[in-house]
Amino acid sequence: MTKRVLALGFFDGVHLGHAALIRRTKERAEALGAVPAVLTFDVHPDTLVRGAPVPLITSPEDRAELVRRLFGVEEILSLRFDRSLMEMPWDRFLEWVREEFGAVHLVCGHDFTFGWRGEGNPDRLRAKCAALGLGADVIPKVTLDGETVSSTRIRELLLAGQLREANRLLGHPHVLTDTVRTGYRLGRKLGTPTINMRFGEGVLVPAHGVYAGRLRIEGESVDRWAVTNVGVRPTVSDGEQVSVESYILDYSGNLYGKRVRLEFRDFLRPERKFPDTDALKAQIARDAQAVRERMEAGEE
Repeated sequence: MTKRVLALGFFDGVHLGHAALIRRTKERAEALGAVPAVLTFDVHPDTLVRGAPVPLITSPEDRAELVRRLFGVEEILSLRFDRSLMEMPWDRFLEWVREEFGAVHLVCGHDFTFGWRGEGNPDRLRAKCAALGLGADVIPKVTLDGETVSSTRIRELLLAGQLREANRLLGHPHVLTDTVRTGYRLGRKLGTPTINMRFGEGVLVPAHGVYAGRLRIEGESVDRWAVTNVGVRPTVSDGEQVSVESYILDYSGNLYGKRVRLEFRDFLRPERKFPDTDALKAQIARDAQAVRERMEAGEE
């Protein structure tokens, strides 16, 4: 069986704290001649444990893509978090991980809990790993300017429209990947054709408003700047369906059905209702100019 060093956790957002954990996993794997891997879950455990859904910073797909792209770890083992796994005793969970995945070393964060009723903790993990002949590392909390980096805090910042601070704690731009969908075609009528995306079920929708974004289009090797609106389009719609519409600067082409990765780079303004489409069109032009200035300034 393949020997693996496993990073344990949920890794929502793949923030700076997770980065420290994954880097240690890679270091241990190299030293042990093992494969580094991330062991995560398909849904947030609290969704089942507490009976209340936890809005996710990133979809499972984006979580895996970030781990691969940013850290070069190819193996992401996503477990189905069901009642059987939830009720597994903490010590049995560690035995099962060794048997099922060939673990020779485990890495977790300072606040990692696991097993039935969350009875497993870093101290118990260390002791059990020693008994099983496994190595173990517990990564201390990661802080930035005195603030603990956590997924909970990043969710709060995204909901408040504090994107730059959220991105600082993430260590990378907040991201959404989706297949371009058929939209309302209003942008085309306004002279600013847009591509349409959506947040997946259970994924947190950040503050409604207009963002400066960067896109990577499937099959292309360059990033493109865009004006992205997240919201319900109050000027032209009375509905509640949240859409993600991006006007790509200096681009023309049919992207329907293409996969696009959108990085949220800056929050420009809240979404608001305009008196008519002419006023909306004028504001889109101002938003585009704000994004163009970032592009011309060479911002990454």
